[in-house]
Amino acid sequence: MSYYTRVLSKQEEAPTIDELVSFLQADHPQYRLTIEEGGEEEWESLLLSDNDEVEVAVIERSPIYDRSLGQDVIADFLEDLRDAKPESGVEWLEGFFDEVKTVYSFHHLLGSETVEGGNALHALRSMLWERGDAILQADNEGFTNEEGFHIVWQFSDSVSGAWNMGVYKDDQWHHFKMDLGDPDHREAFLNGDVPEDLTAVRVAVHKD
Repeated sequence: MSYYTRVLSKQEEAPTIDELVSFLQADHPQYRLTIEEGGEEEWESLLLSDNDEVEVAVIERSPIYDRSLGQDVIADFLEDLRDAKPESGVEWLEGFFDEVKTVYSFHHLLGSETVEGGNALHALRSMLWERGDAILQADNEGFTNEEGFHIVWQFSDSVSGAWNMGVYKDDQWHHFKMDLGDPDHREAFLNGDVPEDLTAVRVAVHKD
């Protein structure tokens, strides 16, 4: 079954293939990027693989404009979020989607299941996210805010473990780490609240 993670960015300009290759080679010299579609300046699709030609991921760049693939991706997300919770996180995401200019989609392949391949993929995804004005999305998990805290619940019911979460309340982000398998923690988050036994760090939101 296909698995994707994505970076949704408000920035229209993308890094060039040379910039991405230089970044990758600094810490992951056994991995390489090749252009699948597009050119060096306006690449559309890249293949991340190792020196043994084991494929790690296909990275697609989808600009947002009328009737574009990127616009279809956003429309699918909005449909998926129709019944998602907490409502405050969904509402924040809907506003963020209005300003997204580019979607970077990472199609995870066999090589991503190794430690080294996973690290190379994570490094590239983080590089695109850390350029700023961007959020992360993962299939069967959900979305983060711009600080990387998880803000909507799209996990399976059987999920467990510690996870960094964020609740948008009173024009502030409330960041905390909760146990995804704890029913009280889960109920509080779905209701848009911080679990009573946890302490949250508040982050003010600067509005334009």
